Amino acid sequence: MAVYELTLPVDDATIEKLHVGDIIYLDGQVCTARDIAHLKMRELVEENKPLPEDIRGGAIFHAGPIMVPDDKSRSGFRVVSIGPTTSMRMEKYEREFLRKTGVKIVVGKGGMGPETAAGCQESKAVHCVFPGGCAVLAAECVEEVEERHWPELGQPESMWVMRVKEFGPLIVSIDAHGGNLFEKNKAEFNRLKEPIVEEICSKVN
Repeated sequence: MAVYELTLPVDDATIEKLHVGDIIYLDGQVCTARDIAHLKMRELVEENKPLPEDIRGGAIFHAGPIMVPDDKSRSGFRVVSIGPTTSMRMEKYEREFLRKTGVKIVVGKGGMGPETAAGCQESKAVHCVFPGGCAVLAAECVEEVEERHWPELGQPESMWVMRVKEFGPLIVSIDAHGGNLFEKNKAEFNRLKEPIVEEICSKVN
């Protein structure tokens, strides 16, 4: 396991040095993107229209933040809590999303499946897990909320553009080399479970 502090945007060479289990912290611009934002960005790319933000080499966060008004912020808002959303909800979009947008770092809660793993290999990207229950800590890493796109979608589904400092810790769960930490752990847990189950069954018939 290695620890890295990365400044966004990042390139392929930076992504290729990361492996599952590594810890990273991010400096720079991070954008939130949940289900509807994924769909809207895919539609824009397919129609050859520009995205509201240049996210090539950047990071997206599967999250629906809680915002409050703030006149001192460029966007008019500041974040008070930003916990990760379950990433598996975006599994059906992520492979194509990575290919078409150039995003390099995806952050969320829990693991993702084979389509995302294949997408990370093809597009040189990683998926990372933000620890659950640390939504306020995540908000403290946000220096400013710079922009809000698609406000008509409501606060959780809008695309929020945030400038962050030492955003993390993020655990690399899928790397660009085919590694998937959650699948690896599942296989190991099942291996350890089998003899225990056999022993229990032999004693309780």
